[in-house]
Amino acid sequence: MMALAGCSTRQRILVVGAKSMELMMELQRRGYLLAAAAGNCGLPTGQYDVALVDWRRRTLGALDATMDWLDDFLSPRAVLVIWLDAQKSAAKDSLRAAVMKRGFIVLQGAEHPCGSALLARRSQAYPLQKAA
Repeated sequence: MMALAGCSTRQRILVVGAKSMELMMELQRRGYLLAAAAGNCGLPTGQYDVALVDWRRRTLGALDATMDWLDDFLSPRAVLVIWLDAQKSAAKDSLRAAVMKRGFIVLQGAEHPCGSALLARRSQAYPLQKAA
């Protein structure tokens, strides 16, 4: 997930999921000192540059409420990475639609034997160019 997001140690990272505390501690051990877990992330003020969402062994339907909660924590140029169990193409399409509905542009997907990941960036990060 870190390689897909292209995170730097200077970015504020929010980790969400069942093992968010463990993942946050591992990131901090690796030098990502501004990483926080969902349980200790503070009040939502658009302060996070990256959200890493570990959604394995959970349903896509339950992701909607988490995405609504997460939205206020992310900056206008935020990057979102969602890690899921291996999904059928219809489920991947549903995930893409849910992410796009919240104002993100899907940039990349990655497949792995133990799951799949989706990389998206807020659409505000790509301002419209003025017509000449």
